[in-house]
Amino acid sequence: MTATPPDPTKHHPRRSRRAATVSLAALLAYLAVAYVAAPEFWWFHDGGLDRLDMRTTTTDGIPGDPINIGLVGVKEEVLKAFSAAGWKPADAITLKTSIEIGISVALRLPDPDAPVSTLVYDGRRQDLAFEKPVGGSADQRNHVRLWHSDPLAPGGDGPLWLGSASFDRGVGFSHDTGQITHHIGPDLDAERDLVIRDLSEAGWLRSTYEIPGSGATDSGRNGGGDPYFTDGKVMVGVLGTED
Repeated sequence: MTATPPDPTKHHPRRSRRAATVSLAALLAYLAVAYVAAPEFWWFHDGGLDRLDMRTTTTDGIPGDPINIGLVGVKEEVLKAFSAAGWKPADAITLKTSIEIGISVALRLPDPDAPVSTLVYDGRRQDLAFEKPVGGSADQRNHVRLWHSDPLAPGGDGPLWLGSASFDRGVGFSHDTGQITHHIGPDLDAERDLVIRDLSEAGWLRSTYEIPGSGATDSGRNGGGDPYFTDGKVMVGVLGTED
């Protein structure tokens, strides 16, 4: 009697379980490397962050985007100024907003107040974040994070907000850790100048001046490993209207 050969199209439970186990192991290995091992390596490789007093860091402690913008004014003025300039406050990162931004990027759907990733400055996460979409989804956008800081001088014009402005050019994997992230455009000065220009054209800047920042570089790298260049200066805008 001739044995019937196995049907290659027939479902095999043992093989399916083995494939599922291998896939799960690969996923866990990726998560361990991208979100645990790689950030620890970059912290050790950098050797500390004391010298980066005008640089943000990621939540893993990796040097991030430099501080390149400042605003002087109370919180209400900051909110009104960005609203007048057509910028939207970024949503907080939650499961719901994370799913929404994923759908926006994947299906090219609008999400004008999508969350931005967390950066740390002066020991804490950003206090405010604003964005201005480019195109039809959250894949590309102008955005700025702001931290409430000490005034530049006692008895100055008002509360100071130091910030980091950059352009998200697309979603991908971090060059340093493999984590999913937005990649930024290299010209940080152009993004800084765009924020200042938009606020000025909206009638919300009384004056501007420069202060030293992280220093000029043409070979900077942010927390996702993206290259950038900058003159290293912080442009400070004093908020207020003529009314």
